[in-house]
Amino acid sequence: MKFTPLALIAELTHRCPLHCVYCSNPIQLQKMKDEIDTATWMRVIDEAAQMGIVQLHLTGGEPTLRDDLVALIAHGRKHKLYSNLITSGVGLTEARLREMAEAGLDHIQLSLQDSQENYANEYAGTKAHAIKLKTAQTIKKFSLAFTINIVIHRQNISRLNEMISLGETLGADRMEIAHVQYYGWAFKNRNRLIPTSEQVKSSMDQIYAAKERLKDKLRIDFAIPDYFAKYPKPCMGGWGQKSVLIDPNGRVLPCHSAMVIPDMQFENIKEKSLSEIWNLSEAFERFRGEAWMQEPCSSCDRRSKDFGGCRCQAFLITGDAAATDPVCSLSPSKHKITSEIQSAHNQTQEKSWAYRKIDSPNS
Repeated sequence: MKFTPLALIAELTHRCPLHCVYCSNPIQLQKMKDEIDTATWMRVIDEAAQMGIVQLHLTGGEPTLRDDLVALIAHGRKHKLYSNLITSGVGLTEARLREMAEAGLDHIQLSLQDSQENYANEYAGTKAHAIKLKTAQTIKKFSLAFTINIVIHRQNISRLNEMISLGETLGADRMEIAHVQYYGWAFKNRNRLIPTSEQVKSSMDQIYAAKERLKDKLRIDFAIPDYFAKYPKPCMGGWGQKSVLIDPNGRVLPCHSAMVIPDMQFENIKEKSLSEIWNLSEAFERFRGEAWMQEPCSSCDRRSKDFGGCRCQAFLITGDAAATDPVCSLSPSKHKITSEIQSAHNQTQEKSWAYRKIDSPNS
């Protein structure tokens, strides 16, 4: 079966002024000196358009640290790609934003860590909250679709309504609210991030109420947290089926966490075309379709809906990337998720956060 990707996720850099405690970037970040150059990204965008890709998601790290960002946006517009910038907002000046808007940027997603400055700065690992609020005001000066991203967890979930109100005040068109996904640094900090069942239920009630209250003003998207779901999410719409990600070094991946699976070799865009890698590489073929599935997935009626769940999560929890995602209620490893939740809540004292190394913008 032939799959056509709809979205290219371009991880332009792993450099970032923030050091979020739930950052999903790899523990081992790519260095600036190893980032692929402008000409290569231009070629990638050309090839993506030829393949039928329609969305260009510019992310990182902090993508605005790339000097060629405006040129890449313009190149995407040349191919009529819908361009989306995912940013911390730190260092994003009005002049730079104007250049991006004029180059053809369609949409901007701004992350907020909390409604209260002291907590927001703690979770971001730096003093960024006030800067983000000013950036939000700047964004509203331009005709851009505007989304605010909020990640909720045990430490900030009690202020969820405050965060929704803040998004409303800042004039966002859309708010994306997501519980932490436990990859990268979030996996290291799970014991401080995993919410209680009561917190999850309360958050869902609050979000449904806000969706109804704001239905004509602010769109709110929300996903049930994996660890508390009955069935797993169809991660990335299925491994190698709808999206393709390229990391700063040029490795072509089915998702941002795929490198955690140790026995996989991913092709590099410096050496092969995007089409060749997407259609023929062993890594992309490995978990496509259903042939790779074990029981209970292989005979489950949901196998064409959730594709067995997340391969990275399966590996992180069970040590087997082909296992049923252990968040699934049908998984023989479901008890491992239950144990993780209980372990997190049985702590008598909170440990300190694990932050990624404080590096310079040029490292």
